[in-house]
Amino acid sequence: MSTSRPTRPTAVKKAAVKKPAVKADAAHEKHSARTEQTEQTEQAEQTETETGIETRMYRSIVDGVLAHRLTPGTKLPEPELCQLFDVGRASVRRVLEKLAHDGIVTLRPNKGAVIAEPTPEETRTIFEARRALERALVELAVARVTDADLAQLRKQLDDEHAAMHRFDQPSWARLASDFHLRVAALAGNAVLQRYLVELVSRCSLIVGLYEPPGYAPCEHDEHAAIVECIAQRDAEGAIARMQAHLVDLEQRIETTRMRGEKSLASLLGLGEPKAPGARN
Repeated sequence: MSTSRPTRPTAVKKAAVKKPAVKADAAHEKHSARTEQTEQTEQAEQTETETGIETRMYRSIVDGVLAHRLTPGTKLPEPELCQLFDVGRASVRRVLEKLAHDGIVTLRPNKGAVIAEPTPEETRTIFEARRALERALVELAVARVTDADLAQLRKQLDDEHAAMHRFDQPSWARLASDFHLRVAALAGNAVLQRYLVELVSRCSLIVGLYEPPGYAPCEHDEHAAIVECIAQRDAEGAIARMQAHLVDLEQRIETTRMRGEKSLASLLGLGEPKAPGARN
């Protein structure tokens, strides 16, 4: 009597049971990988969007300072900034911390952020640092300037002249600051240029606080004289003109200006935010 055991069919049966499990595991892993990749992509896009908004917020505040719309002591409430830029408080706080690091904003415990109010002593040291920095930048600019660069500088002067004669004070103030940054860019030294951006912003705060209204932060004729020295590759002359220009700017600073009450949106150059539920 035969007693052979059906071992092979049993083995086949077991294998048939295991295969679907392997396929299911592979499908699950593939789905998990796809989900993780999607989440990472969405997170990266969100981070990129937040970074762009933070950069815009930072530039809006700095530009408001350079154009003298944001004067020293102006409050920067977090809830209002969140509403104006449609972003969360974490982003607003990162921007305010960066502005505080750059000396443009003062963070007050339990009171929020305000545009910094430089003291007379800070004013002296800031202008002292700026004169030393611009001396180095002008010398480098003269050594590296091209004819195309000179054409751009002369266009800058034309824009200044036009703004001055149409009594466009905000544009006048912005262009006056831009002139110094444009000369700094010709030096080809990103580190020195970055330091000057901070000093120009802080000087604009000082001008906004101490200089009487109606004055340009810089005199157009003084800028024109500096450009002519640069065009002649006269480093000593350009440095002397720049130093005299900055000394004159510091000496024109007087007493505190009166500041009008305006909304933060208008001070930042943005449209007024709509009230909740408002229609177009």
